[in-house]
Amino acid sequence: MTSTIDPSTIGKPARARRHVRSVTGYFPEIDEKGQEKWPRGDEKVWKAGLRGVHRDVPAITKSVVHHVQTSLARQPYNIDDFGAYQAAALSVRDNLIVNWNNTQLHHNRKGNKRAYYLSLEFLMGRTFDNALLNLDLKPQYDDGMSLLGFNLEDLIDQERDAGLGNGGLGRLAACYLDSSASMELPVWGYGLRYQYGIFQQLIGPDGSQLEAPDPWLQNDNPWELPRADVKYEVRFYGHSERIEGMKALWSGGQEVVAVAYDVMIPGYDTKNTNNLRLWESKPKRGFDLNSFNAGDYERAVEASNSAAAITSVLYPNDHTTFGKELRLKQQYFWTAASLADIMRRFKNMEKSILEFPDYVSIQLNDTHPTLAIPELMRILVDEEEVPWDQAWDIITRTFFFTNHTVLPEALEKWSVPLMQHLLPRHMQIIFDINLIFLQAVEKKFPGDRDKLARMSLIEEGYPQQVRMANLACIGSHKVNGVAELHSELVRATIMKDFVDFYGVSKFFNVTNGITPRRWLDQCNPGLSRLISETLKLPKAAFLKDLYQLEGLLKHIDDPKFQTMWAAVKQTNKERLAHYVEVTTGHRINTKAMFDIQIKRIHEYKRQTLNIFGVIHRYLALKAMTSAQRKKVNPKVVFFGGKAAPGYYIAKLTIKLVVNVARIVNADPETKDILSLFFLPDYSVSLAEILIPASDISQHISTAGTEASGTSNMKFCLNGGLLLGTVDGANIEIAEEVGEQNVFFFGHLTPAVEDLRYQHMYHPVPLEKKCPGLARVVNEVAAGRFGDGNAYEPLLNTVRKNDYYLLTEDFDSYLQALKLVDEAYQDRTEWIKKSIRTTAKMGKFSSDRAIQDYAQECWSCSLKVLQDIKWIVQI
Repeated sequence: MTSTIDPSTIGKPARARRHVRSVTGYFPEIDEKGQEKWPRGDEKVWKAGLRGVHRDVPAITKSVVHHVQTSLARQPYNIDDFGAYQAAALSVRDNLIVNWNNTQLHHNRKGNKRAYYLSLEFLMGRTFDNALLNLDLKPQYDDGMSLLGFNLEDLIDQERDAGLGNGGLGRLAACYLDSSASMELPVWGYGLRYQYGIFQQLIGPDGSQLEAPDPWLQNDNPWELPRADVKYEVRFYGHSERIEGMKALWSGGQEVVAVAYDVMIPGYDTKNTNNLRLWESKPKRGFDLNSFNAGDYERAVEASNSAAAITSVLYPNDHTTFGKELRLKQQYFWTAASLADIMRRFKNMEKSILEFPDYVSIQLNDTHPTLAIPELMRILVDEEEVPWDQAWDIITRTFFFTNHTVLPEALEKWSVPLMQHLLPRHMQIIFDINLIFLQAVEKKFPGDRDKLARMSLIEEGYPQQVRMANLACIGSHKVNGVAELHSELVRATIMKDFVDFYGVSKFFNVTNGITPRRWLDQCNPGLSRLISETLKLPKAAFLKDLYQLEGLLKHIDDPKFQTMWAAVKQTNKERLAHYVEVTTGHRINTKAMFDIQIKRIHEYKRQTLNIFGVIHRYLALKAMTSAQRKKVNPKVVFFGGKAAPGYYIAKLTIKLVVNVARIVNADPETKDILSLFFLPDYSVSLAEILIPASDISQHISTAGTEASGTSNMKFCLNGGLLLGTVDGANIEIAEEVGEQNVFFFGHLTPAVEDLRYQHMYHPVPLEKKCPGLARVVNEVAAGRFGDGNAYEPLLNTVRKNDYYLLTEDFDSYLQALKLVDEAYQDRTEWIKKSIRTTAKMGKFSSDRAIQDYAQECWSCSLKVLQDIKWIVQI
């Protein structure tokens, strides 16, 4: 006799143990006297070995050297800047882990309600500098690294931006994690650990955007903690059979494993350290040795490659069937793993499943995580055997939905055949939810078939489509927009029928915010220091209460303070100029006005309007005499941002900007008065250089299309003035800083639909409607900036239909630019505008926004750590 094995199990991992005794799931046992029992071994020996946060320079240098010697296996003789960065980062992470362990243990002891922030993006930026600032350890590490022979700022530059996001959605999520930790709220983030981020943006010889993988993980990421014991199986495909009532059995198909990686999120001026848990996909069955030995090498790694693809790239191109399926796979993989983890943590509390909403709130950041709603229904109905009505009640008290757009094309829809194929059980659940919901709608609005069609979760057509925004709305307790105008538009347009059904109280506003720690103190230390010295306040006072900046208004007329304010701005402009010279070889006039637009490239954000304005300015300069040009305000214009790989018009916009820059910057008659730069591979770190240097920034979306925007807030916090349309958070910024300090232009939101109607049915030739823009378009088409034929698809978006209203707003835009030039000539008044703008940015802190969410949605008490008892007192 011998032992036998089922051949089908060869290569499969052993069944994972139930994850109950890690720091995130452990509850201390209580003895008969009600005292906590030490879990194992000699308590004194354990406590003697536990460490606290290293705050003195000798302990810090010892820790860094320890990591050089043991973690990196290097010596003083062969350590370079990158190695020193890794060792210092690991040393900082050790400190984060100490606080992180204590924070999680405290929350487990207290049994607090927790909130979970589900976002497909977390645009974190660099962690090293941010962690040092939040831990209040930067001076000590500066001194310590100097003693070891390194410059701390050089080490900070060694870090790559984390490739976990792309635009404002991800940066907002990162700000909210920072604020949750700083406000001592028990909030975890859940996302995906993308192997290659979105992409590295390169510029080809013809000015085109090229995409390369962004291998941000090619070196070990010192800021993440692999959790090999936290893993969950996630199923795709297969078939679903109803077994009784609403319950079903989902089986077969493909199974992959979600493995957790934790990133610690330190709060500012507190020991509280929250968590961002990222999921990586791995095969349930790894290398197929039998196929390999049979010579079928592709099949041997097929399962591994299929699983790895799920978390390879952020936003895979969905212009192909494979790309669409991969995106849907990403969304379900992430939400399923996150809910399994949340449910496991809740069950460790030993509460009734009916109490789930009393201990768990889940915030859906846009429609990407909407599959969490049918997934939780599946868990409750199929696994926990909760009756359907009770399960739905739990759903609608657990989820909260943040809408980020009113653009119809941006509201996610998935084809019914694709979802039936990939997620058969979830499609059943969505059909069941839809039927019950529509019956309730018909009861309230009998006979209104148009309303039923609009509110249905299923959009009829070929093929049928699942409307994810509708599902997120009906499955959530509350729905919010992200600026006052946007929230009004949500209620009045895309969610109007749902407002009629539920009432207006379900819908509310939380204006976006930014963290002042990163977007003032970290990116603009000179300004932060000046504010602290002027207000005679420690930095923590205004970095955690941005309304304190209003104290600057008392100094606005002080010439000495104005001079110091202008000097900080000049230093930041010189820093940006140095960056441009190093990366492009061009020298910049730092006395010129710096005009910056940095955003994801999209037609509604209207980078085309900006570049057409630059061309118009260039043509006007060329028509002037030399004497006339000397009277013109010198200007340097900066663009930055990525276009989605499949977004042809956006990529043409980048190509036009690059090729216009080549002509303008080489023209001996104008280059000292006007220069133009497209800075490739825009990132948080690049934004931290650009934003403090701005004199004016452009936020010029078509009215009613930008939900909020947050870059406008960052520029204004750093003393840059705003040129924009009456859209998104621009409106609220103007209300705070005063409209005399903002340069508005363009049509208002109520006029937009009528103007589009006129464009469609009563078109007017471009030359007649807007001669100035017609001249610009004709010059581009004629080949002044390269092959004019290449730009025809872009130019035709203006000539025909002009959906984003460039022809309507162009003259008004030029007039606003003229007002900016005139205002900039009066340097004293401009500096006063700059000071007032910064001083009135208190409303736009993400600390305020996260408190709004905590109180309006999650019912989380603030300052839950005020009575914390740290288990380590060193």
